Amino acid sequence: MSALRRYLPHLVLALGACVMLLPFYWMVLTSIRSPAEVFNVSLWPIPRHFDAIANYARAAAQVPMARFMLNGVIVCSGILVVQVLTAVPAAYALARMRFPGRRILLGLVIAALCVPIQALALPLFIGLAKAGLLNTYFAMMAPFLLSVFAIFLLHQSFRSYPEEIIESARIDGFSEIEICWRLVLRGSLPSLAAFAVFSFVAHWNDLYWPMIVVSDTAMAPPPLGMLFFSDAETGANYGALMAGATMITAPMLLCFLLARRHFIAGITMTGVK
Repeated sequence: MSALRRYLPHLVLALGACVMLLPFYWMVLTSIRSPAEVFNVSLWPIPRHFDAIANYARAAAQVPMARFMLNGVIVCSGILVVQVLTAVPAAYALARMRFPGRRILLGLVIAALCVPIQALALPLFIGLAKAGLLNTYFAMMAPFLLSVFAIFLLHQSFRSYPEEIIESARIDGFSEIEICWRLVLRGSLPSLAAFAVFSFVAHWNDLYWPMIVVSDTAMAPPPLGMLFFSDAETGANYGALMAGATMITAPMLLCFLLARRHFIAGITMTGVK
């Protein structure tokens, strides 16, 4: 009985992990299959006709995959940098400074978490169109430059920073900006890493907004670029499509693996489940 209690939770988690990983396994498996085996429902990892080289070569040649990935890196990096520059001072002010209306502002931040990007898409599109900014990196980044989620996440982390250290820094002549960036933020690096993973993955995989503001192939990020695999006459080449999907998923997987310890620590520290 004790062994069952010990191993049952791990068994349930393992089964859940298998269910979550199955689509990714199928994606990789399809990317190495020949066209004749694409619709084979077998999960056997070694196909009868190994066609990985042709599928990946076709994925790289059929569309400018390198350009799509470069666009994704530029957009995601730009968004993340501006989000951090704006969210860190805002979170510090809400967590560590006392001023009238602080609780109201924090309530507005929490309320803003409930507003989806779809609700703001039309006015944002009209504004960008009138400003002549469509088909630009700025157009893809504009709605996400201020992240209320980042403010909330860092606010929760900054609240746990010892007040004694902050008071000592003030006595030593540190300005509030120096305390924010040089002390408090350093103590919240796991939370910052967790948010960086959330932000990078979310905007790397975003298809909705780029479909609205981008019509130039050269400006397409990876998810939008994947749509160019479909041909109106011959249909989609699913082997090359899955090869391309594997290529654009790999950087996100690597990003998470490199930051997994900080990511888990950041989620634990802030109490966000």
